Amino acid sequence: MNTPSPTPATRTPFALTGSRALVTAASRGLGREIALELAGQGADVVLGVRDPDGSAELVAELAAFGVTARATRMDVLDLAACRAAIDEVTAELGPIDILVNNAGGGINAPAIDVTEEDFERVWQLNTRSTFFLAQHVAKSMRANGGGAIVNVASQAGLVALPLESSYCTAKAAVVHLTRCLAVEWGGYGIRVNAVAPTFIETDGTADALSDDAFRADTIERIAALHRIGVPREVSGAVAFLASPAASLITGQTLAIDGGWTVR
Repeated sequence: MNTPSPTPATRTPFALTGSRALVTAASRGLGREIALELAGQGADVVLGVRDPDGSAELVAELAAFGVTARATRMDVLDLAACRAAIDEVTAELGPIDILVNNAGGGINAPAIDVTEEDFERVWQLNTRSTFFLAQHVAKSMRANGGGAIVNVASQAGLVALPLESSYCTAKAAVVHLTRCLAVEWGGYGIRVNAVAPTFIETDGTADALSDDAFRADTIERIAALHRIGVPREVSGAVAFLASPAASLITGQTLAIDGGWTVR
């Protein structure tokens, strides 16, 4: 017996229409592409950026999708100011349904030379900010019946990369934090997942990838597809994890690495 095809109303819902999303470090690179992807799927988008005035062009691009868009000042190293910014946005636009913890960064140094100050800054930028911003947004998500949090980790949290010990440590913590928060907050209807990209063509990786030897080695290590990724290959995965289509997925880290970590 043939099974009838699902009607449009019963197909898996990928759209984010009616959702409100906050994306940190959203002015460029992955953050910018993630914001555009979420807006393209119908979500209102708040850009958490250090310079809201410098994001006017991106705000206009987002608004062209027919959604509400705005930029708010957020430096994830200043958690008190971030909490205040989130509260202001919530009061004006309504509660956040989707949080994308995109802020991060590291240093390139041998482990034997990493200073306490270096290590602490990398930890604060990647791990502390992810924990406490998720915590703050989760309080309103709990009160409003749930939401989705997507943390941007890295393949550096899954494998060891030479000269990136502090960054690998911080991103590995984000991967495990994702599991812990998913377990604690699932009862509130809050899903917590992460993506772990490989090297992606952005302004942040341009210097490293401009070295021909480094680029060739990187492409070789991306063991299955043997090419550098582009931002949209990350943003689409983030949108999926934030969407109702991923309603039974939580505590997972999706490696977007072209096969690097399966070698």
